[in-house]
Amino acid sequence: MSSGMWAEKYRPQSLNDITNQTEIVSRLKNFVKDRNLPHLLFVGPAGIGKTTSILALARDLYGPSYKSFILELNASDERGINVIRDKVKNFARTAAISSEVPFKILVMDEADSLTSAAQHALRRTMEIYTRTCRFCLIGNYSENIIEPIQSRCSVFRFSPLSEADAKGWVRNIAEKEGVNLIAEGLDAIYEASTGDLRKATNLLQAAAATQGGEVDDIAIYSVLGRVSPGKVRQMLSLGLEGEFMEAREMLRTLLIDEGLAAEDIIRMVYSEVMRLGIPERQKVALSDAIGEVDYRLTQGARAEIQLSTLLAKLALVGDE
Repeated sequence: MSSGMWAEKYRPQSLNDITNQTEIVSRLKNFVKDRNLPHLLFVGPAGIGKTTSILALARDLYGPSYKSFILELNASDERGINVIRDKVKNFARTAAISSEVPFKILVMDEADSLTSAAQHALRRTMEIYTRTCRFCLIGNYSENIIEPIQSRCSVFRFSPLSEADAKGWVRNIAEKEGVNLIAEGLDAIYEASTGDLRKATNLLQAAAATQGGEVDDIAIYSVLGRVSPGKVRQMLSLGLEGEFMEAREMLRTLLIDEGLAAEDIIRMVYSEVMRLGIPERQKVALSDAIGEVDYRLTQGARAEIQLSTLLAKLALVGDE
């Protein structure tokens, strides 16, 4: 296994290397071919290739020296109007020198964290310096970007990768790094990362480092500081079978011996309930009970009592 961050080592270097996002990549390739692009707004969940896509575009557009023609800022760290007045404006108003492309690219990551005043200042800067600079704004939620900025950008909505693509990506890295990734470990990585390839890659690397090259589901949940869903599944089965006291003892084990947070247990319970082979009306009743317990936990109610109440509800539903 190599050292360094695998998420950076295996980051796609060109638009041709990007997994999935076929339609978006096709449009970005046309921009590279035409040597021109509008202001861009990339929105979507974390870890699915938004920042990677603009960096790959820049590399394809400018060549190996692409870093001389782009500026990356993180709006969650530098979110005030002074950043727009100073850093952004100073970069945007100077033309790209020694490049066939007449403009530079400013990448504003987490742009949905910018204050309203900063966004209005940014809008004006985008208008004035269009000839010398193109802006790529990246965020999770487009509704947090003011409409005047959205109207000046070509909007690209990135969707989470399919299960097959996400697992294929992780499996490919495991093979290249000589990691023995078994099926249960791959399933656990996919479930924990929820489509975030950066998180999936980091989980694989962390688990491989602690387990000596073999990664299973136990290794993944150990890295996450969580127990395997199998124990939660067993607790639910006992509850549905009417074995309330045994289910409650398993709950106490998870809370006290395993040190699992109540919020983590309730999330895992909800996930497992949706997978149970029970009638839909029972899933509806259990979902309602889970939502009620989840709310009470946020209000400071005692975790063991609330989760025991949920197990009691399971027992009642199982008797129906």
